Formats: sequence, structure tokens, C-alpha cells
Amino acid sequence: MSTIKTLSIVILFVLLAGCASSKKAKFEDYVFDTKSEKQAYLSSYDKALKLWDIPYSEENIKTSLGTAHIIIAGPQNGKDLVLLHGMDASSTMWYPNIKALAKNHRIYAIDFLMEPGKSTLTAKALSTDEIIIWYNEIFTHYKLKKFDLVAASRGGWIATLLATQKTNSIDKVVLLSPAQTFKFIDKVRKSSSALLLKLFPSQKKFEKTLVTFSTHPEKINPIYKRQFYLANKYAKSNSSMLKMTPFSDKELESINNPVLVLIGDHDVINSEESIERAQKDLPNCKTKIVKDAGHFLSIDQSKIVNDAMIDFLD
Repeated sequence: MSTIKTLSIVILFVLLAGCASSKKAKFEDYVFDTKSEKQAYLSSYDKALKLWDIPYSEENIKTSLGTAHIIIAGPQNGKDLVLLHGMDASSTMWYPNIKALAKNHRIYAIDFLMEPGKSTLTAKALSTDEIIIWYNEIFTHYKLKKFDLVAASRGGWIATLLATQKTNSIDKVVLLSPAQTFKFIDKVRKSSSALLLKLFPSQKKFEKTLVTFSTHPEKINPIYKRQFYLANKYAKSNSSMLKMTPFSDKELESINNPVLVLIGDHDVINSEESIERAQKDLPNCKTKIVKDAGHFLSIDQSKIVNDAMIDFLD
């Protein structure tokens, strides 16, 4: 990777981290600055969750590192399937995919502890080791064994991290344009719109960001779009992005699970290089480039993505 590109990525991450540290919460919440901001976001979350349009339940469980919020759906006798969302997207992002995924699977959609959602962190940012501990506490709580894992963007990085652990209970893994997993951000200049949105949030910058990350932003439901906007407007970014560096050949080669990697042909985060590295380093890997799709491929081409995931998982 060129020196200029590397420097751009470092600057981007440093600014994100600085954005977080400059807005220290005045009350005991890691993500939001005020109770009113948090309440406005949670109200939009509840409205967006109704887009799932299937029966579901919500649970909060106490862990050693904070409260975990999990949305549960699907048949009780279905194979367990954990969903890990993308950055600032929360578990509501699965609304275009959940009916297909929950048909034969017992769904556990987990809100990441350091992002907008209903999981609550009141302490400092978690280390990589603590992130692993946190998810494993949830898996242990629900007695999940040989479960499948579907993860998008930053969630894909976390899923890969979990799969590299020698002791895990994961079976199959689906990675939807995993961020910083096989390579650094592909198109740094284009993706900088997300940084500008974080630093100077506005509706105009938000719409520009959607166009950058999605080939069909018109498909994004307005109710979900509102929630996603508030996540970017109110919630602090966090320095955990700095820990998200691509995995080494050795780490990827240690993953023996069946893995499906999907990326969009207009993705600004990944490119064909990501597919090539996945094919080279993952021992049991299938890949697919989804046409006419960006980083938000689960929305851009939901039917194609749903069919590919179900075919792989079943």
C-alpha cells in the first residue's frame, strides 16, 4: 500500500479517535453526550426495529463489561445464528434480510457495546481482548454451540477476530464486505465523506455518504434512514477503529470454518483484492462479487445477498 494511502488512513482514524475524546459524556454513557440525545435515538431505533415485520423479543443481559442488548427471532428449534451489524448501524439494519435468515434459524442479533444501539457501556473503550470476552459471555449465556455467524462491515472484522480464537463454538461464517479485514480501506478519498459526517454532521453530508456507500440509497427505508442519521449526528465515534487492522496470513489461515465472503462491485471499503486474499488465506472459503452493489450490499441487492447467504448456510 502506498505511503500516502497509509498516511490518509492513519489521519482518518486519529481524527475519529479525537472526535471521540473531545466529547466526553457528561452522564454515565459511553456513546451519547446527553439523555435527550440518547432518548431521541432510542425512539428512532424502536420505530426502525418494527421494519423487521416478524415476531421478535428483546433481552438485556448483564455482562462483566456492560449490558448487552440482544434481539431474538426465528424458530426455537432452528440452528442458532448470530448477527453482528456494521458500524453505527445497530441490529435494526437487518430489516431487508431478517425474514430470509429467520425462516430456519434461531436469530440472536447483538448490538455492539461501543456503538449506538441498546447495549450500554459506561466505562472506557474495550480492548480487543475485552471485545472477545464480551461476546463469549453472551454466547455462554445463551448456551450457543456450533452456531452460524453473519456479520457486516465492522461486524465482519469482529466475526473474523472471534473465528481466529483457538477455542470457539462457531460453525459457518458469512462476511458482508468486512471492514479492515483483508486489506485497508480501498478508496480512502471517497470514504472520507463518512469522516466529514462525523465531524460536521448535517443532512446534506449524510445523503452524500449514503450515495458513496450505497448504489441504491433510494432503497433505504426512511424510518431506518432516520435512525442511522441520528446515530451519526449524536453518537461519538470511538478509538476502537484504531485497533481494526487487517489480519495476518497466519491468523486467516487458522480459520478452518466454512466462510462465505460477499462484496459489492462498487464497494469503497473492499475490492477484488479482498476476494483474492480471502481465497488465498482462508482454507475453506467461498466468495462472490455482488453486481450493482456498494458497501451496503445487504440493502442494495437484498434478494441476491439473501439467496447467497441461505444457500451457503443451509
